[in-house]
Amino acid sequence: MSKKTDATEKVLSFWEHLEVLRWVIFRVLIAIVFFVVLIFSSKDFVFNEIIFAPVNSDFWFYRALCSLGEMLNFPDLCPESFNIHLININLAGQFLAHLGASFSLSLILIVPYILFEIWHFVKPALYHNEKTHVGYVFLSSSILFYLGVALSYFVIFPLTVRFLGTYEVSSLVPNQISVQSYLGALYILTFSLGVMFEMPVLAYLLSKIGLINKQMLKKVRSFAFVILLILSALVTPTTDPFTMMVVALPLYLLYELSILVSKKKKVEIEEEVEEEN
Repeated sequence: MSKKTDATEKVLSFWEHLEVLRWVIFRVLIAIVFFVVLIFSSKDFVFNEIIFAPVNSDFWFYRALCSLGEMLNFPDLCPESFNIHLININLAGQFLAHLGASFSLSLILIVPYILFEIWHFVKPALYHNEKTHVGYVFLSSSILFYLGVALSYFVIFPLTVRFLGTYEVSSLVPNQISVQSYLGALYILTFSLGVMFEMPVLAYLLSKIGLINKQMLKKVRSFAFVILLILSALVTPTTDPFTMMVVALPLYLLYELSILVSKKKKVEIEEEVEEEN
């Protein structure tokens, strides 16, 4: 990675680049350890107020549904009062759950910092006009990731918990949900939605290197919608169409945004220039 911004700047050797990368990884690990310790020491707040908040009907999203149901005069929208009890069946289960939650939440919290470190590492190799574009890419990645995480935690996961946690094939079979199962579903949904929300950024980067273009995305729009529906069904464990559409709708809007940010083919640009002339 040679520095392109200034011919007088020092050109780093391969081993010097490895040294810079080593310090980047070291700083990221220090940040992870710091947040792991911080979250680990805040066990009661993290688990009672954040992680386990959706297990009863007092959660913010359920109360919002009840308020919306009252406004629309549609009482069925309000979920019945419920309280899901979680159990632990492994000797070290709760301790491992504590460690896993601390590490997972730390990764979510430091996503902007990780992207900043990556940006700081690649920045010297970019031309001046490239730095602005790449900077916006990393900033957009952080924002979109957190939007996906927020949608998962405040909407998708509560719907999943409410449906699957209270579903019974018979009153003779009471639900005894393990804390590991609950946390696993939370982590999968959260990270999946966070990553899937990076669609516009990925589309922009792929269009920049010429693998896709705006016209191509428009042509396969109908196929993309079907694929997004399938992905939504895979991400949401519930079988009701409402929950699936709650996931599919923002994903489709992100696909439309991907079309907007994608670059046009070179031929299309030349034709537009000719028409203007």
